Amino acid sequence: MAVKIRLARHGAHKAPYYRIVVADSRARRDGRYIEQVGTYNPLTDPKQVTMDLEKIDQWIAQGAKPTETVERLIKDQRQNG
Repeated sequence: MAVKIRLARHGAHKAPYYRIVVADSRARRDGRYIEQVGTYNPLTDPKQVTMDLEKIDQWIAQGAKPTETVERLIKDQRQNG
């Protein structure tokens, strides 16, 4: 089973709010996921990102692949905090 760390979109029309989730790569974007490891709100200034880096590191060690967007958010989170 291929596991990815990706964004799941929530929120209203034109007001997106994302959850950073660990999910099977075959699952739908907003469908079933294994675990929620963070959140991302692009509408605030500055953009609000919260994530559990320990859990993310555990999942990556087990073979989960982050998407490009999530990888960028992880990199930014490590530099800023």
